[in-house]
Amino acid sequence: MLGQGGHVALALMSLVLLLCREAAPIEVPQDPKILQDLKQPPTIVKQSVKDYIVDPRDNIIIECEAKGNPVPTFSWRRNGKFFNIGKDPRVTMRKRSGTLEIGFRSGGRPEDYEGEYQCFATNDLGVGLSNKILLRVSKAPLWPKEVLEPVVVTEGTPLVLACNPPPGLPPPFTFWMNSAMTPIPQDKRVSMGLNGDLYFSNVLTKDAHTDYSCNARFLFTHTIQQKNPFTLKVLTKEPYNDTSYNATDPYGGRKVAESTPTFLSPSGAESSKMVLRDEQLQLECIAAGLPTPTIKWFKKGGDLPGRKVKFDNYNKTLKIINVSEEDAGEYVCMANNHLGSIRHSIFVQVKAAPYWLDKPFNLVLAPEENGRLVCRANGNPKPNIQWLVNGLPIESTPHSPSRQVLGDTIIFRLVQMGSSAVYQCNASNQHGYLMANAFVSVLDMPPRMLGPKNQLIKVIENNRTFLDCPFFGSPLPDLRWFKNGQGSGLDGGQYRVYINGTLEIKRARAEDEGTYTCLANSMLGTAENQVRLEVKEPTRIVRAPERWSAVRGSTAHFDCKVKSDPSLPITVAWTKDNKPLYLGWRLKKDEESLTIPNVNEGDEGTYTCTVKSEIDQDSASARLTVLEEASLNPSVSSALPPDRADPPMDLDLSDPAARSVRLTWIPGNDHRSPVTEFLVQFEEDHWEPGRWQDLSTYPGDLNSVILQLAPFVNYQFRVLAINAVGQSQPSQPSPRYKTSGAAPDAIPRGLRGWGSKKDNMEITWEPLLDLERNGPNLHYSVWWRRKDLGEGWSNMSTFGAKHLVHNTETYVPYEIKVQARNDFGQGSESNVVVGYSGEDKPTDAPTDLRVSKVDSTKANLHWKPVDLSSVRGEFKEYRLYYWRESSLVPGLVVSKEKKTKGFYSIVAEPSGILSDLVPYSKYKMFLVVANNLFEGPPSNTVEVTTKEGVPDAPKFFRINRRTFDTIHLEWDKPLEPNGILIGYQLKYQTVNGSRVGRAQLETHPPNVTEVTLRLPDRSTRYKFYLSALTQVGAGEVYAEESPHFANEAYIDQVDIATQGWFIGLMCAIALIILILLIVCFIKRSRGGKYPVRDKKDLPLDPVDQKDQDGSFDYHSDEDNKPLQGSQTSLDGNVKESDDSLVDYGEGGDGQFNEDGSFIGQYTVKKDKDETEGNESSEATSPVNAIYSLA
Repeated sequence: MLGQGGHVALALMSLVLLLCREAAPIEVPQDPKILQDLKQPPTIVKQSVKDYIVDPRDNIIIECEAKGNPVPTFSWRRNGKFFNIGKDPRVTMRKRSGTLEIGFRSGGRPEDYEGEYQCFATNDLGVGLSNKILLRVSKAPLWPKEVLEPVVVTEGTPLVLACNPPPGLPPPFTFWMNSAMTPIPQDKRVSMGLNGDLYFSNVLTKDAHTDYSCNARFLFTHTIQQKNPFTLKVLTKEPYNDTSYNATDPYGGRKVAESTPTFLSPSGAESSKMVLRDEQLQLECIAAGLPTPTIKWFKKGGDLPGRKVKFDNYNKTLKIINVSEEDAGEYVCMANNHLGSIRHSIFVQVKAAPYWLDKPFNLVLAPEENGRLVCRANGNPKPNIQWLVNGLPIESTPHSPSRQVLGDTIIFRLVQMGSSAVYQCNASNQHGYLMANAFVSVLDMPPRMLGPKNQLIKVIENNRTFLDCPFFGSPLPDLRWFKNGQGSGLDGGQYRVYINGTLEIKRARAEDEGTYTCLANSMLGTAENQVRLEVKEPTRIVRAPERWSAVRGSTAHFDCKVKSDPSLPITVAWTKDNKPLYLGWRLKKDEESLTIPNVNEGDEGTYTCTVKSEIDQDSASARLTVLEEASLNPSVSSALPPDRADPPMDLDLSDPAARSVRLTWIPGNDHRSPVTEFLVQFEEDHWEPGRWQDLSTYPGDLNSVILQLAPFVNYQFRVLAINAVGQSQPSQPSPRYKTSGAAPDAIPRGLRGWGSKKDNMEITWEPLLDLERNGPNLHYSVWWRRKDLGEGWSNMSTFGAKHLVHNTETYVPYEIKVQARNDFGQGSESNVVVGYSGEDKPTDAPTDLRVSKVDSTKANLHWKPVDLSSVRGEFKEYRLYYWRESSLVPGLVVSKEKKTKGFYSIVAEPSGILSDLVPYSKYKMFLVVANNLFEGPPSNTVEVTTKEGVPDAPKFFRINRRTFDTIHLEWDKPLEPNGILIGYQLKYQTVNGSRVGRAQLETHPPNVTEVTLRLPDRSTRYKFYLSALTQVGAGEVYAEESPHFANEAYIDQVDIATQGWFIGLMCAIALIILILLIVCFIKRSRGGKYPVRDKKDLPLDPVDQKDQDGSFDYHSDEDNKPLQGSQTSLDGNVKESDDSLVDYGEGGDGQFNEDGSFIGQYTVKKDKDETEGNESSEATSPVNAIYSLA
């Protein structure tokens, strides 16, 4: 039989094995849609403090609020018994809350409700508990009546005036005052102790007063109570001399006996103090003596914790905040004056109320999963851990086979629905307690998508892109991504799928545009969402502003030409010195530049052009320098822009040392731009002759610096000047300077030991850099020894960067180290690292490989492990080889390519999950153990048959328009049917931009791969969704949108001739042409009558008016309107002429010939009737009306 120790060992081993197989708990997202449907045990979210002191003048409110689904109900216990709220009219509970309100308007005493309260929040899934709330009513008792006799003391002796305040709740704050309500002055001699007493180290005659009064202030009631005053009388042996009193002689020249220090508080040579962790420690020493003693503090065996220590009350009080265990020990206070000293030891113990090490947290599990609750707390003394379930001790609840309590841990195995509960952990010791609620919720929920539907994501080309697909389900679903509804899942290569559902596209390209579908799948169902990705060209400034120097009064111009994606609107903004630029009336900005006319000193600064689109931005800056006009400053011969500085000159070396030298130079002309820094470069003639390398930079106001150099290098130097324009040309090289040699300073890096064969170990390291050699003949000493044998070191020297150790045992550890040396000495040794000799083939095979819980794509594997010593190398993994032997779908040919998957497990009963299997197939597999180089013999081969699943997408899906009112669809069966096909599901709906119509659903037999649909509206676009069906359900969807045909333009041309609007338009055009033809015919068949006055013979009518330019405007006699068909000269004026048109005519009537040419003349006005008749005829003629409109 096993002893007690054996049982403990077995329990610990089973715990370790279970935790290695434990599933990670499910994290429930804080999504309102999820939380609305999620059943959740109660959780206490708000409660009153444990030690709850209330003001007796106010109503009592004891808080308790909880959340859960269903909404919790609340009940209370008082002093361990059920508190019936309904029977007490003074007590009410808030709605949808457990908070109690106790009112006293109708009478009652608050003291009657003192006690210990605990709140219980309950719903169908469990019970949550609040802390035990100790309710007490604040008290401010009166000072007891007492008659105080006068206190008589002799001058120079110590005195303590006791305060003894009444015991209030909470304790009052005490202070001393006189009858004038002025605080008693306190100093090194007179001070108040922590207990409220007033201490005099020695009494002076001036201390004689009749009104020493101790006051107590009660915080809750905001009242101050005063003790009867003390009267202090001081006796002196000699008369007091007022004239001789001063600060150095407080006794007025009288002789007062001096005394050595004694302690007024604490008493005795030693005392003890207990304080709780994280509280404040206060130690006090008040001494008597004459002269007044000085107090000093020490800690035996160590220093006072400087950052946490504070001295108060004239060094009489030592305070340590946030006390921890290391603050325990012996503290010594020493009081001394010139007559002697005295010490007192205070032994401090630090105890601790319980505090959390591992607080239990809510646990959400899927059915058949494992989990644990851990409740670890510490304290002094060590706290006792007690578990409760729904408020009852776990020992008194019914036994649950899925639950095991191991001290501070509860293990859950293969939980089932209905196992939800709230667990309470109580950790307590004599100084206090902690209690935490943690629920275990067993949840089964089909997959759900949490993000926005059909989101549009715009990204910049060649950028790293993330497509989010937040999802949830219990058990946690498998998530796969597809592009354009086709192909297998996206993962690997350009794509990476994160555990939270996010798809990463490492470098977005134009061909990555499209619709991405994320599909979450579990045994409870599937859910999907789509993300539309658009890849845009980057927004770039292709012609950036350049540095500009402008003379005052001239014009400055900055370019900012932008190239961007045509579909993205952009904005261009300018700033000056990082502040928005106000353009005003003077500055001019267009799409590609900024112009600053009439430049002045205020325009000088750095101008930045920033171009932004909705997804990216670019910016470029240039500085404007304003130069003074040459005419205003004779020293400036011409307004030249700044330029690069001239190179420094006359390089000189001085102050040589082993590893340094002083370099001095003369700066060149800075060309109107001050030098900001100098760059010193070096070249050495041994390792890389002719190659100049940067050594260091120095401020522009220096021209002599000390250079720090490496040993054993033959240097020469040059200097470059740098200003705002750029770098100057390099200076001429300095003379060469060779430093003396030294032992290596650097330690070889990258030391490692590894075996290239089973019986050797190769020790390698990185050789020192050339400038780290420090001298000639660099070589390395390397040491090695077996780590596990305690043997001596073996060593050798080499000029290379590796050493091969032969004839080693297989995969044994070695300690190795290396050291660099040269002719000047040896450097420091490296740290010792552990390397291993070579590996060999493992000798043992895993046994008893078996399979459990096989579904359509996954299988659980179990096997018996090998002895790790048989691996003969570093254990890397158990490697599973598996291949698809055949498909259960008749006639389907499959690839038998072997695949591998690794499992890292060193537990006693290893297991793993093989996923990504093809449904409805036969697989074979075996297992080997592998180290870094070799694989061991194979295990037994097992055969696995996966269950039927949903099919892949159809192989292709094409849409052709055969006639004007039908669409022909054709497809091919999926490459992987994943089961026996029972048909196809076709769904289609109208689409118009982002709006979609009602979906139509059709199913077709498995032997049908084409169908013709009659569509009522030929001009409407449709979107089709096709998926294959098995007994399990619908597979991946292949989506296509119509029409996508090359002959669509031709179809539209044919269709337009049959459209009603087109026919109506053609009829309208024909009608207008016909009317125009009629008008032209009438005008040609009749001549127009144009009555005009004879300018020569007739006077002007009163209504005739002369234009501003001197021409006349002729009006009709009737309505003052211009005549139809009248014409003017080219310049718009009718000029007067001495010639009459009558001279050129053959008759008196002006008219047109039949061909429309003018052959008449201006005539004298005819009779009124005839004229009116003509005008009336033209006014009412429809032809004239048309001409008027024209």
